[in-house]
Amino acid sequence: MSNAPLLLTIPMTLLLAILAVAAAVMAKRGAAGTLQRTDRLGVHTPAAMASDDAFALANRVAAPVATGAAVVAAVIAVLVLVLPLSTAGTLTVFLVGLAGSMALLVAAGVLGDRAARQVPIPARKPGSAGGAGCSGCACGGGGCAGISRTDPAAATGQGH
Repeated sequence: MSNAPLLLTIPMTLLLAILAVAAAVMAKRGAAGTLQRTDRLGVHTPAAMASDDAFALANRVAAPVATGAAVVAAVIAVLVLVLPLSTAGTLTVFLVGLAGSMALLVAAGVLGDRAARQVPIPARKPGSAGGAGCSGCACGGGGCAGISRTDPAAATGQGH
């Protein structure tokens, strides 16, 4: 049993345990492909959020490293409780374990982001940006901005 006060070891253990559970759930659901873009867990970089395929790939790639982070956090949580260390030693083990777990989660996110960048971005449908886009009139690079809606010749395309 740790020689550090329980008032210190219990919160540190709980924090590491929560981190371990969250990382394990993310890893399991990411590997299975059941994470959704609206979930709080997972890789949420702009590249990963570009499409469902990119999000699924990013989290599938990040899953093994996130599993490692979960294992590190869980092992350190147990060690904080059972190692017969002083308060300073217990705090050091906690900080090293927390930093290691967080570094692994950041690495998982970086790897997932790199994988998501390889997925092609789906093309947007014309006019999907709030109806302000081109409606398929083939009016050219200037868009429909130069067409007067009240000019009949412009409306038929004869005014270009």
